[in-house]
Amino acid sequence: MTRPALPIPLFALALASLAAPALAAQDFERPEEWQVRFDEPGASEEQLEMFVSMPPGWHVTSGPAAIYWGPEMEASGEYRIEMEVFLFEPHGMMREAFGFFTGGLGLDGADIEYTYFLIRDGGEFIVKRREGADAPTIHPWTGHEAILGWADRGDGTTAKNILAAEADADEVRFFVNDAQVAVLPRAEVAMDGIYGFRVNHMLNLHISRLEVTPLD
Repeated sequence: MTRPALPIPLFALALASLAAPALAAQDFERPEEWQVRFDEPGASEEQLEMFVSMPPGWHVTSGPAAIYWGPEMEASGEYRIEMEVFLFEPHGMMREAFGFFTGGLGLDGADIEYTYFLIRDGGEFIVKRREGADAPTIHPWTGHEAILGWADRGDGTTAKNILAAEADADEVRFFVNDAQVAVLPRAEVAMDGIYGFRVNHMLNLHISRLEVTPLD
């Protein structure tokens, strides 16, 4: 899935503007036909501060934890999924997680299923499943030097990470910033179904890319 790209100087200016409190959600539009599923029963989009299209990509300033996906976002077989994401200043000491999900089934019902790969500020990643009301952990929180947190941003206003997974017939390999961080048997990681991104509580993120390509 691709989105039109802004020239680099304009994209940098747009990212910088998102750090300013004056930015209003009404300056942009909600992504057409996208759906949001919250973890918390009874939560609604009224609790979202912002979820808008901002080429290249989308911007989310979250409320409750949720998954987000658009039309025709499905992947199966042997493929690579890749997400480029920018973290803006976290709220206080909160280390909420964010990343992508795939293998989504029944996303609007009680028998919801998906696999998700998340990172959090402080340099850790996790792989989990959602199976109805349960959320079993496939790979626990683990630190890795490739994951960039808020403290690693240098002079910038954001911390950028690229998350990816490659699913072949036998295994699924997980990457952050081109470093392989985990390998799991495909039989343990359901990967066929809807994909999108997951954003936990009170995060300010720009997702500039989320795309799927076949493995060679």
